[in-house]
Amino acid sequence: MIEPHAPAPPGVRPDRSPPSPGPARLPVRPATGRFLVLACVFVCAACGLVYELELVALASYLMGDSVTQASVVLSVMVFAMGVGSLAAKRLRRFAAAGFGALETTLALVGGCSAMSLYAVFAWTGDWGGLWVHGPRVLLVAFSLAIGVLIGAEVPLLMELIQRIRRQDAGGAVADLFAADYVGALVGGLAFPFLLLPSLGQLTSSLLTGGVNVLAGAALVLGLFRRDLGCRARCLLLVANITVLGVLGSAAVLVDDFEQAARQAVYGDDVRVAVRTGVQEIVLTGGTDGRPLDLYLDGRLRFAGHDERRYHEALAGPAMSGPHARVLILGGGDGLAARETLDHPGVRRVDVVALDPGLVRLARTDPALSRLNDHAYGDPRVHVATQEAFQWLRGARPATYDVVVADLPDPGMAASTKLYSEEFYGLARRALAPGGRLVVYAGPVAGRPRAFWTVEATMRAAGLHTAPYRVDGGSAALTEGAGRSRAPRDWGFVLATAETRPPLRLDRQEGSPGTLTQAELTADARAAEATRVTGLRPSTLVHPRY
Repeated sequence: MIEPHAPAPPGVRPDRSPPSPGPARLPVRPATGRFLVLACVFVCAACGLVYELELVALASYLMGDSVTQASVVLSVMVFAMGVGSLAAKRLRRFAAAGFGALETTLALVGGCSAMSLYAVFAWTGDWGGLWVHGPRVLLVAFSLAIGVLIGAEVPLLMELIQRIRRQDAGGAVADLFAADYVGALVGGLAFPFLLLPSLGQLTSSLLTGGVNVLAGAALVLGLFRRDLGCRARCLLLVANITVLGVLGSAAVLVDDFEQAARQAVYGDDVRVAVRTGVQEIVLTGGTDGRPLDLYLDGRLRFAGHDERRYHEALAGPAMSGPHARVLILGGGDGLAARETLDHPGVRRVDVVALDPGLVRLARTDPALSRLNDHAYGDPRVHVATQEAFQWLRGARPATYDVVVADLPDPGMAASTKLYSEEFYGLARRALAPGGRLVVYAGPVAGRPRAFWTVEATMRAAGLHTAPYRVDGGSAALTEGAGRSRAPRDWGFVLATAETRPPLRLDRQEGSPGTLTQAELTADARAAEATRVTGLRPSTLVHPRY
């Protein structure tokens, strides 16, 4: 026989969930209390978004490919926020204490995430073996941890705001998420326009952690302190002071830490390290006979002992023919300009460089200006600090005999539009009749598919191509930071709008050089042997690198 359903005892809900605590005993009026909770929601949302953007920015800087890093961080974090929201259901009876502990933990984890990730990259990034993906594993771990903690905030804050004054669920959700979204807007704008340029990535994350812990402590120990016992208040106060001490100590030592980490990445020969509004520039060597190396955002741009071979291979074949007017896209270091100015008959060289800080350093740094033969002091050289794609859109058609694209590797997400069919169409329009375009297209041996995608994209833009490669004495200008393991060759594509261009070196009889005509011809045949067929061109809306 089935027993009839017995009613639940008074105070116990049929779903057996524990009863909610009564109304909060606040030291202020309920209206003021609601405002303070919503203000805390605003601050926490701003801090949470700063943590997300800081992880994306640092991962892009350390590991490259900003699209992949942003996708990994944001997708993992959103998933973890859902997990955190579910986990927070068990803490609703202890919403005040739970929220205080949550914010203390989030401040510590989020505030120290950038420094921890940078430390792992700097001191263990070259271990190899099983640890080859160590920084990426740590990135996912931080994304998970921060996402879980951020996701747990909303249910607890909802419980707290309902304890001040009960209202319908829809209205409470609307108020809470309005404050949350506005805070996210402020945090999202503050990171790139205020925190990052003025404080840098490490100090910004530490400061954000400090703001986070203060906001949580003010809400719990100030507004809801009567919900906590004496022991809980003391434990939370000690935890908050400890976290603030850790974050403050790290902020004081951040410059020494960054210097030590930089030496771990680049070696002990760092001579110049500056962060411009575009990138971090590091120069190593250049004195006492040591070769000068240039790193941009942690990636080797050139190695002094073989940069002349690279730039000769880049500009030499393109300068074979009329070359009175030359356009250099990129090349802010002045080395491509130096190579073109060595050819007689050059009347004007226009350099379009994105970073005025690099151009300034190429003018003023003794070692770098000596290496580029003081190219920026030549009256024939004119500099425009602008993004290459936008500059080409406004360039006069049929102007240049030679266009040299000395740009970052096509495998970097930020560079893909500079290797698109649209970009090559603009470059083709800027060529005078018989003009030649040369492009650095990445390593051939290590990444043949990317190299031949560049070549296929140039052909799709109506250009006739002559691909070639040159062996280099150091890591190619592509991946990694400091101790790069990138392939030791450079790939180039020479192109014209009329017919397939011949691969010749324009060099005076008896002039010194690192590349011979025989080597150039043999290397072109070697590059052709790696051809990958059937590749589709890369476009702005469908990048294929």
